[in-house]
Amino acid sequence: MTRDEHAFADILEEAEQFGPLSMAVAHPCSQESLMGAVEAADHGIISPILIAPLAKLEKVAAEFNVDLSRFRVIDVPHSHAAAEVAVELVKNGEAHALMKGSLHTDEFMSEVLKKNGGLRTGRRLSHVFIMKVDSYPRYLFITDAAINIQPDLMAKVDITQNAIDLTHALGIACPKVALLSAVETVTPNIQSTLDAAALCKMADRGQITGAILDGPLAFDNAISAEAAHTKHIISAVAGDPDILVVPDLESGNMLAKQLSYLAAAASAGIVMGARVPIVLTSRAEDAQGRLASAAVANVVGHRLVIGAGAGE
Repeated sequence: MTRDEHAFADILEEAEQFGPLSMAVAHPCSQESLMGAVEAADHGIISPILIAPLAKLEKVAAEFNVDLSRFRVIDVPHSHAAAEVAVELVKNGEAHALMKGSLHTDEFMSEVLKKNGGLRTGRRLSHVFIMKVDSYPRYLFITDAAINIQPDLMAKVDITQNAIDLTHALGIACPKVALLSAVETVTPNIQSTLDAAALCKMADRGQITGAILDGPLAFDNAISAEAAHTKHIISAVAGDPDILVVPDLESGNMLAKQLSYLAAAASAGIVMGARVPIVLTSRAEDAQGRLASAAVANVVGHRLVIGAGAGE
């Protein structure tokens, strides 16, 4: 997989203009997770608080010539404690964003999602991939490919609204949302087509706001205006979407990774719907991807958290 370091240049520039956002980094005990945080700090977009077993962190830092004295470091006994402390730092206002390091997503998210003591809001949490593909003229936002396995209709309402809120924070005033399925017609035995139709009507009634929705749309006529024309689809979204809402985690995960590995797409990832933005990258994600995700979190944090007075 290749990455263009300039793919997210506009978002990086905006994050640098905002200045560093305090970010709790849970268990950055691998090269990728530590260097992602360090590079984001070097770009002036985060002030990382590194939370990890000190001996393990120092070993990784020494191997890659990282001067830990530049950063605030909190020593904890193990990875689960790192997640617990990171969440607590957000709750008490010391951090305005979270980043997952080299620990399992389930272990990390269990602390975020605790009913008592976590970072829940009234909104379901969902992940959004921000993809830059050379063959498409702007960013594609794909959701949800990491958290909600088989979302029902009401979960998809939150998933869709979270993605819309993200695009608003990144300066897209009225994104176009394509609700994906295998076909572009409402088909009773394909649940995703029924959900898509319901989501469109819910948008008409103001239950989803700030975007133009259409669906169901198959991937070809969602992305290609020519394909939509061939199938006689009249739509304000078909061929021109900003957001792709997938039927389930499996299809979204495969779509995002196909774009990354077969189309050399650059990608960033963020979780929306919590009290703060969460950088939730794969443990295999490289430092460049983590930097891009941190830049997205910076902009979202400044616009939606600090700007709204959260943590004050």
